[in-house]
Amino acid sequence: MNVAVLGASGRAGSEIVKELAARGHHVRAIARKPDAIPKADSIQPIGGDASDPEALAALIRGSDAVISALHFDVPAETLLTALKESGVNRLLVTGGAASLEVAPGKRLFDSPDFPAAWREPAAGGIAFLEVLRGESLIDWTFFSPAALIFEGPRTGTFRIGGDQLVVDEAGDSKISFADYAIAMADELEQHRHSRSRFTAAY
Repeated sequence: MNVAVLGASGRAGSEIVKELAARGHHVRAIARKPDAIPKADSIQPIGGDASDPEALAALIRGSDAVISALHFDVPAETLLTALKESGVNRLLVTGGAASLEVAPGKRLFDSPDFPAAWREPAAGGIAFLEVLRGESLIDWTFFSPAALIFEGPRTGTFRIGGDQLVVDEAGDSKISFADYAIAMADELEQHRHSRSRFTAAY
């Protein structure tokens, strides 16, 4: 596939770019700092600012799908506008874990020990997901990862969930950046969560 990855120089974005390239996909790796994008024959580094929907539409036009690994300072409406203008119908978003349920009707975000420093970006992710849930034209997927993403091995072994936080026997919710990238690439190829959210953790 021809895949445009936004935020391709970031920690999650760069892992996704490398995973896609290793699987034989052609990657348009878009970032404000293209020099920091991983190097490979199938990776095309592109400098760009996702906050301008018209400019972004020109960069992603002709792609089979767009994967956004951006922070949520770029509104969902901006990305959706760019996709519609470009004619690209598929959007996969790297989201956060805050909106996942830890009990019926209770989100991780609502927990009393949710870190104060994370509340503002987490609220942005929650708002982003709500916009997507009202979108009927673009085929979107929102990937809420484990609560903790860490530098670790690429194991290829993890569990997939839906709207509930996935935890291990110790009650921890975690996944490595490398396995996070596998889960996103799998979703791109297998297309199992159309217009819905999924999660992945050990």
